Amino acid sequence: MPVIPQQFPHETLTVRLRAAGCVFAEDEARLLIAAAPTPEALEAMVSRRVAGLPLEHILGWAEFCGLRIAVDAGVFVPRRRTEFLVRQAAARLNAWRLHAGRLESAGPGRRSPVVIDLCCGSGAVGAAVAALAGPVELHCADIDPAAAACARTNVLPLRGEVHEGDLYTPLPAELRGRVRVLAVNAPYVPSADIETMPQEARLHEPRACLDGGADGLEVQRRVAAEARQWLAPGGHVLIETSRRQAARTARIFRRHGLAARVLRSEELGATVVAGELPPSG
Repeated sequence: MPVIPQQFPHETLTVRLRAAGCVFAEDEARLLIAAAPTPEALEAMVSRRVAGLPLEHILGWAEFCGLRIAVDAGVFVPRRRTEFLVRQAAARLNAWRLHAGRLESAGPGRRSPVVIDLCCGSGAVGAAVAALAGPVELHCADIDPAAAACARTNVLPLRGEVHEGDLYTPLPAELRGRVRVLAVNAPYVPSADIETMPQEARLHEPRACLDGGADGLEVQRRVAAEARQWLAPGGHVLIETSRRQAARTARIFRRHGLAARVLRSEELGATVVAGELPPSG
């Protein structure tokens, strides 16, 4: 347990963090105190937080779906609302197993369902789906080398694979037609809205992981256009979006031959559009 000098008790740190605009200042102070090996290190960490650096980049990890996900500096920080995307992905995998009687004990030769975490960032979504839904064949992909390197830290221990490249391009061709769940947290902020985002996002996370083009749906269109080629019959593509964009995202899915539903969580303030490839393929 670090020894905190008298001039930096928990209450003082909380006041400094709250004055800097940290909504959960008390919790953040507690986390920083626990992480700091020395009083000097604590002061350095607090100063970085007050200057606007994301807490997760300072700590080197984010809590997500009950997991501690490594998050390197400059890598997109997983948001709590994205836990809804994970829950929806896990629910579909579990329903598929139950319906088809595909249990882990059914035989050593049975293949695990393929899950792809596209635009994976730290790999948080893929790692959490694997933790919640049992054995899966997990593949993650991101165009950003820093994100891919960070994802490997979180995914390789789960026997997952991380591929570096643009959307589907780096994925193994053998996955075509086999993907049971394609989980996507693609950028969906309209370009003109980037400057209105909190500074910890717009200054410390890559613009490419935030900027979804003029209407925020540019990357979603590209994901939907190729989804059918990768999904197994009855497979699902799940994509996080905003409440105001959800109807348009669903229409994009339908134009590409996917049955689409809009799903919402009031608790998390989250919106996901689920597209399903018909069982006939």
